[in-house]
Amino acid sequence: MAELAGLEDPKARAVNEKHGDDHGVNLGKLRAVAKRLKTQPELARELWDTQDTAARLLALLICRPKAFEREELDAMLRGARTPKVHDWLVNYVVKKNPHAEELRVAWFADPDPAVASAGWALTTERVAKRPEGLDLSGLLDVIEAEMKGAPDRLQWAMNHCLAQIGIEHPEHRARAIAVGERLGVLKDYPTSPGCTSPFAPAWIAEMVRRSAPPVA
Repeated sequence: MAELAGLEDPKARAVNEKHGDDHGVNLGKLRAVAKRLKTQPELARELWDTQDTAARLLALLICRPKAFEREELDAMLRGARTPKVHDWLVNYVVKKNPHAEELRVAWFADPDPAVASAGWALTTERVAKRPEGLDLSGLLDVIEAEMKGAPDRLQWAMNHCLAQIGIEHPEHRARAIAVGERLGVLKDYPTSPGCTSPFAPAWIAEMVRRSAPPVA
């Protein structure tokens, strides 16, 4: 904790706080600490229990993802107060855990929008890598009905799922683009030069273009 406190940078904190993350540690330096510590499950649990955001991010880098029980991960997600902790928990830990599919199903319909967003993130992973058994038309129905009015974090996760369906599944591409166009979610999101817009129709078009075979 003393080492993390020593890495505190006011400029980093100002940037992070704009995104809802209450810590001032440069993530590159945090990853360097994690690389030195390597995997330490017990230390990871102690760091998580401090409730300090930087400590929790470090914990997620040095934990053993497969070691957590389902109930433990559920409690951790519900207690993840900041976007970055929530994001790393889902992507670095839950996705690698044997209970990921059970949690996806449970979280998908949770009344807490932050928890539901994790369910959507896991669903997006399946859309891309293991779509067998998913009702993609049904997912598009839910997105079409609910994404426009969803809270920010949940809306972002649903939009990612919409784009992924359009990118990965040509048979659903036209409908995914049409849903995105009609809802207009993130259409005016500020995007840096060279970056892909999160507006689903633009995102789908760009990723499909990149994956197309070169013209001879």
